[in-house]
Amino acid sequence: MPFNSIFSWIIKKRIHQIELFKKYPFEVQRDVFNYLIQNAKDTEWGVKYGYNKIKSYKDFSKQVPLSDYPLLQPYIERMLKNEQNLLWNEDILWFAKSSGTTTGKSKFLPVSKSALEDCHYKGGKDLLSLYYNQLPDRKLYKGKHLIIGGSAEITNLDGDSYFGDLSAIILKNMPWWAEIRRTPSKEIALMSNWEEKIEKLAQTTKDEDIYILAGVPSWTLVLCNRVLEITGKKHLREVWPNLELFMHGGVSFDPYKEQFRKLIPFDDMNYVETYNASEGFFGIQDDFKIDELLLMLDYGIFFEFIPMSDFNGVDSKTVVPLEEVELGKNYALVISSNGGLWRYIIGDTIRFTSKSPYRFKITGRTKSFINAFGEELVVENAEVAMAAACQKTNAHISNYTAAPIFMENGEGGGHEWLIEFITLPDDLEAFTHILDGELKSVNSDYEAKRAGNLSLQMPRIQIASKGLFEAWLKKSDKLGGQHKIPRLNNDRILIDELLAMNLVEG
Repeated sequence: MPFNSIFSWIIKKRIHQIELFKKYPFEVQRDVFNYLIQNAKDTEWGVKYGYNKIKSYKDFSKQVPLSDYPLLQPYIERMLKNEQNLLWNEDILWFAKSSGTTTGKSKFLPVSKSALEDCHYKGGKDLLSLYYNQLPDRKLYKGKHLIIGGSAEITNLDGDSYFGDLSAIILKNMPWWAEIRRTPSKEIALMSNWEEKIEKLAQTTKDEDIYILAGVPSWTLVLCNRVLEITGKKHLREVWPNLELFMHGGVSFDPYKEQFRKLIPFDDMNYVETYNASEGFFGIQDDFKIDELLLMLDYGIFFEFIPMSDFNGVDSKTVVPLEEVELGKNYALVISSNGGLWRYIIGDTIRFTSKSPYRFKITGRTKSFINAFGEELVVENAEVAMAAACQKTNAHISNYTAAPIFMENGEGGGHEWLIEFITLPDDLEAFTHILDGELKSVNSDYEAKRAGNLSLQMPRIQIASKGLFEAWLKKSDKLGGQHKIPRLNNDRILIDELLAMNLVEG
């Protein structure tokens, strides 16, 4: 039997287990909860918070505090010095380095063997399982899989312990079934100079038989455009005739859809979104005909949710388990994981679109919003409006950010949008009006504040010089696949810095 058929048969066996957690979500989460408590009860954290006395979620929520990185940092710093059994009962040898986009502060998130195998790698297998389940005649393992990871520099600690981007940790420990078809070579994939890496990626993969692309949409576009530039081809199927799947994540795909359609102008090209963060693998687009993610409930992660209407960081009073979430409500995601993160607020916000099964959409970040005038604008609103404005004015963008214009001298406030266009809109004024109208249609609070131009004036659009956002990332030592420009900011720190650079470079 050909390897592709064997692989398809093996990987689809997982579908039965996925159907079980879709049918019995609470029971599966209860099993995960018990597994986590049992494994951590003799750790320093578990002893401190009385895990041996925890018999229910109610006990857990009363005894264990909400946490963020500053709260766990003292434990993690000791783990970096090879102290063990602090947060989890396995030796922690790997740490995913993650930094806030607007700050230079690095986080070192513990990655256990269980987290790597039963969460991150399991997510990769499940993505392919779900894909084969929808398209059983696929032959993905006949060709190569081009994985565009972030800056993958590894820094060794003591012995076998090291830290680096999650993509580097995944790459260094890649299971055989993924490694045999992965490209490029590890030497290129682990390069830390992003500009040089893109060039090497393009040069070494242009002659490969690529079936799958995987990466952040914005950086994947950079690579694909460079490949077309080198080869002189009009679209990617002229370079890679068997390309059929793009697995993407990290940022919303909406603003980039039209650009990918131009790169791959074929209806049989498939796009699947994933939600894989340094803290864990949380969601997969299990049906690529609908723009929603399935919450993956058996990856060794126990989920809780804070309504954003009551969000106050680790001091938040309202926290609910999966059973109590409501559709259409914006929640901050809280996880307890088999990597030793406990009631950890990861900083992302989601909104459930279905309870049978539990599907959701990523709406933004707990710190990425604009609410200077009570408009409660979130990233999801911005992405929908930006995509509509681009589509209706034939514009294409590479990046953008927005911030409030605060009321001064009796003048009303507003929002300032700094946008780097690949293709300028046919009419910038029309683009502005469409953006404004779409924001009104998806956000009633924004619509109310725009009424009569009293609180909010018409949005102000600033055009960014070519390469501005990339220059800022490079200046901030954040150039690479995992780093992203914050879409929305409730202050003007970032946008004023970018505008100053724009004036200098423009």
